[in-house]
Amino acid sequence: MNVLGRPTRTIWPSPDGAAVEIIDQTRLPHAFVTARLSSLSDAAHAISAMLVRGAPLIGATAVWGMWLALRADASDAALAGAHATLLATRPTAVNLRWALDRVRARVAPLPPARRADAARALAVAVCDEDVALNRAIGKAGLPLLQAIAARRGAGQRVNVLTHCNAGWLATVDVGTATAPIYAAHDAGLPIHVWVDETRPRNQGASLTAWELLNHGVPHTVIADNAGGHLMQHGQVDIVIVGTDRTTAAGDVCNKIGTYLKALAARDNGVPFYAAVPSPSLDWTIRDGVREIPIEERSAREVTHLSGRRADGTIETVGVVPEGSPAANPAFDVTPARLVTGLITERGVAEASATGLRRLFPE
Repeated sequence: MNVLGRPTRTIWPSPDGAAVEIIDQTRLPHAFVTARLSSLSDAAHAISAMLVRGAPLIGATAVWGMWLALRADASDAALAGAHATLLATRPTAVNLRWALDRVRARVAPLPPARRADAARALAVAVCDEDVALNRAIGKAGLPLLQAIAARRGAGQRVNVLTHCNAGWLATVDVGTATAPIYAAHDAGLPIHVWVDETRPRNQGASLTAWELLNHGVPHTVIADNAGGHLMQHGQVDIVIVGTDRTTAAGDVCNKIGTYLKALAARDNGVPFYAAVPSPSLDWTIRDGVREIPIEERSAREVTHLSGRRADGTIETVGVVPEGSPAANPAFDVTPARLVTGLITERGVAEASATGLRRLFPE
């Protein structure tokens, strides 16, 4: 997608071939800064500290991290250690384990001298596959937006509500929930996006808004609690969110607050879709509410906010009384019964075991 008019991915091999470069997303939207990952510890830190975030990008970064580790030590012990180190960085997104297990399965049968090169080739392939999956999600979801545009009539905008960031910053490129939005915008449909701010880390306000602005997509940032009001007044035509893990029965785990949007959408007859690339499907879990591990992040993300002062400096301030405790569950689970459909690279599936198996019989 475009950054200052220039096509850009979120992760790429460095020109000197000795490292990996990423967009440091903790610096957005106030500064576009890249970071260099040269070791296993660099990659693990980038994931855990959220320099990179979003289930697909976490997976891609983990594969590159395995390459960095195996380049330094390709022994069986180092392979196992790197797998464990990266797996411990974030607990909720299933793409992380999917990516790490894929690397281990690919390189373990090889002699140590060949492992690093094989991991690097796989990292390139995983990134390219992610882009292809997301473009296919965009193609599958575009008819949903075209149908709304046709019903509304010429010149009437289609209002899409998103939550958190499931854009190209959460993937290698294109995005999941934003893929149909970008496809519609590029096709000339009058798309407008309501962007939830997404407290406490504000990924909507700082990331989704930033990337939509750079790509020229009309949008408006709203407080998280405004979504239900907008739905009541007919100002939301469709909700599209991403996912960090979707169960075999169609339960969708996504950023905290997604469940509340689904409840409001159901109460107001607004279709609610999740964009789900197949690596985010967890076929081993059926009950998302009880079985998906929910990451509990630092209370400081709730108690403090960072922003840019008038002089351009970044300052962090407290927003709750000193001494008040805070809880910070990072994700929630939307039961399949509240999900209109799952937009996958193979088409739109009913949010159920039957619907998913119809598209993924294997």
